Amino acid sequence: MSRAALLVLADGRFPAGGHAHSGGAEAAVKAGRIKGADDLAAFCRGRLRTTGLTSAALAAAAALGQDPHALDAAADARTPSPALRAVARRLGRQMMRAARATWPSGELDAVARAFPKGTHQPIVLGLAARAAGLDPLDAAHCVVYETVSGPATAVVRLLGLDPFAATAVLARLAPDLDEVAEEAAGAARLGPGELPAASAPLLDITAEAHAAWPVRLFAS
Repeated sequence: MSRAALLVLADGRFPAGGHAHSGGAEAAVKAGRIKGADDLAAFCRGRLRTTGLTSAALAAAAALGQDPHALDAAADARTPSPALRAVARRLGRQMMRAARATWPSGELDAVARAFPKGTHQPIVLGLAARAAGLDPLDAAHCVVYETVSGPATAVVRLLGLDPFAATAVLARLAPDLDEVAEEAAGAARLGPGELPAASAPLLDITAEAHAAWPVRLFAS
């Protein structure tokens, strides 16, 4: 395994399109649910334990080499919001482009052909991790970090939050990230039908509302 490859995949500058998405933070800021660092920490912790766990397990299962069609169906079943399903596939297409350019792989090529409109982003991330020689736990770690770093970066822009405070929030969440990644990687070994289905209904509801905003800073 290459730890350098893990750093490349987890880097926020990896050109997979995530910088344009707030992970629900923009809607939460507008609703007044995130006003500072403490609120950001609570939001990230909740997102981590729900959609973060589910997405990390999907990525770990893909890194194990499980059937991408079964994983795609499992991801759809665990994403009740049509807006979030569309976002996941759009990000999946962008991740696929970046992954194929970075770690050329026949497996990535085959999945790209099978899903011309894109499969869910965590699935592609798991396949990218596999192509890079990383293991399922590495893939899960990438997802859980992205789950919280996206909102943290967004809130710095949305609220003018001190970036040192936002980074401190991420650092304090490190034990939670490790725990959720371990849980996700373990659950992934049970197969697509047994993946976690933790959900955050408020994120689904606000994602639908956010998608209809005429003016917004982030795509989701």
